[in-house]
Amino acid sequence: MLTTTRQQAQASPKSRAQFKFFRRNMRMEARRRAPKSSRTTSSNDGGPLHPHHKQLAPSVDDRSLSPTPKASDALPLPLYLTNAIFFTLFFSVAYYLLHRWRDKIRNSTPLHVVTFAEIAAIVSLMASFIYLLGFFGIDFVQSFITRPSHDAWDLEDTANPSYLINEDHRLVTCPPPVNTPPIPKLPNPEPIITPLASVEDEEIVKSVTEGTLPSYSLESKLGDCKRAAVIRREALQRITGRSLEGLPVEGFDYDSVLGQCCEMPVGYVQIPVGIAGPLLLNGMEYMVPMATTEGCLVASTNRGCKAMYASGGATSVLLADGMTRAPVVRFETAKRASELKLFLEEPDNFDTLSIVFNRSSRFARLQGIKCSMAGKNLYMRFKCSTGDAMGMNMVSKGVQNVLDFLQSDFHDMEVIGISGNFCSDKKPAAVNWIEGRGKSVVCEAIIKEEIVKKVLKTSVASLVELNMLKNLAGSAVAGALGGFNAHASNIVSAIFIATGQDPAQNIESSHCITMMEAVNNGKDLHVSVTMPSIEVGTVGGGTQLASQSACLNLLGVKGASKESPGSNSRLLASIVAGSVLAGELSLMAAIAQGQLVKSHMKYNRSSRDISEAASS
Repeated sequence: MLTTTRQQAQASPKSRAQFKFFRRNMRMEARRRAPKSSRTTSSNDGGPLHPHHKQLAPSVDDRSLSPTPKASDALPLPLYLTNAIFFTLFFSVAYYLLHRWRDKIRNSTPLHVVTFAEIAAIVSLMASFIYLLGFFGIDFVQSFITRPSHDAWDLEDTANPSYLINEDHRLVTCPPPVNTPPIPKLPNPEPIITPLASVEDEEIVKSVTEGTLPSYSLESKLGDCKRAAVIRREALQRITGRSLEGLPVEGFDYDSVLGQCCEMPVGYVQIPVGIAGPLLLNGMEYMVPMATTEGCLVASTNRGCKAMYASGGATSVLLADGMTRAPVVRFETAKRASELKLFLEEPDNFDTLSIVFNRSSRFARLQGIKCSMAGKNLYMRFKCSTGDAMGMNMVSKGVQNVLDFLQSDFHDMEVIGISGNFCSDKKPAAVNWIEGRGKSVVCEAIIKEEIVKKVLKTSVASLVELNMLKNLAGSAVAGALGGFNAHASNIVSAIFIATGQDPAQNIESSHCITMMEAVNNGKDLHVSVTMPSIEVGTVGGGTQLASQSACLNLLGVKGASKESPGSNSRLLASIVAGSVLAGELSLMAAIAQGQLVKSHMKYNRSSRDISEAASS
């Protein structure tokens, strides 16, 4: 009989739709009565169920059998009567309200003035709408999720039906399918659990994974930075289920990064360091360390150093040295903001402001203040010398001192932020390109004609033409901001990482314009790089780490200069500019000669199976 009923339902689209609607109503009726019917073998009207089925099949969703109230439980009536009542209520009160609002509009009565009958009608409309939405809307949305096609309900019932409706219109379960293979379940990845050396460490790892002990507090709790890193690493592997094998943890001084370089360490990344040189700069030779994973970079810079060395070396000039910080403040009116601007730019007030600013450090010396307004907002760009430190913290403390001092005379000044991006730090900005930030350096060299041909494998005329069309015109077409060069950021980044500088400040530190010109009757090449915002330091931050300190020591600029404060950081900036000059020479020669792709394919593409070598 069940087969006959299903065949009848599938006979035509109309009958199938009727069967579908009837089956859904019976499902809802069964869900409403599930808690009661599960305790007996008969239905509510006393009719017998299927002889060998006494409850719904286990495949029915447990949520449908729970006593959670449904929309159809609004009235203790059969399902079709409940639906009819709420349908009638919805349309009748909607019709009544529309007529009432039409009369109010005709009589110019405010719509918000309502009678008790209208309030009752509005409440009834909302109640019936909520019921209809809960009864029909949810199922309608779910039908799109669970039934991607019009015939999906057939597949849903015939593939593995868990219950059907018999000829007496009662809900019965169907026997389990025969010879149906179980659906395989994908195994969850097992968490990586590596027993630690001690039971105490195991307990700490469990506390971190369970969330009872914050990972960031391991150093202070244990008093051992390396042990904290090992425990944090193990906890991370167990939480994520992913291995950190290949990320070394041994052989690093974790005490040196605590509180200044890195929080919550779990290891360290190995970056190879190559040496380019000797770089002959201002009559001195320097072997330049470069930390990079890009093939050809060190080799190319080394070739540029060779060409410069053979031609007598390069000369650098420091144009300016001053770190900047620009807070933003706000006033009630633009007039008040302009009054502070005039006060700060008045020469007679500079001495007083300098005394206040210079209290922050024995190396900080205020050099100038430039202001810019945007409506009633004022941006003040402080510039000061910072000794051998890069100086961001130093200048920030000085700015805070000045802001506190100004607050006494400008009570209505509201400090929005210690940095208003007029500095501008770690972002490409015209103010750094024009005004400079950090160290402003120009470096030049004259490369002899025979060296251009022998070492660089090209000609002076080719280099001059390429530089004009690529570095100058090409960058202008691209709308470059400080990017009038071939690859200055390559060299800057490599030296920054090797010497412990802030890699993010590569953005403004790589501002560079490369100039090439034929001199000595067109025989020799004059090449120069102008870099207005090289931001480096030899003390503080990552410069104190062992590897980075060794690279600074190789250059002879480690730590602070006692004889001339600031000379080490200025020399480092000059070495950066000289190295950029060497890199520009070599890359431009490779492009002019058409050797760029060939050299990268030769030196930057290894045929060795690195993964196999690493595993062995």
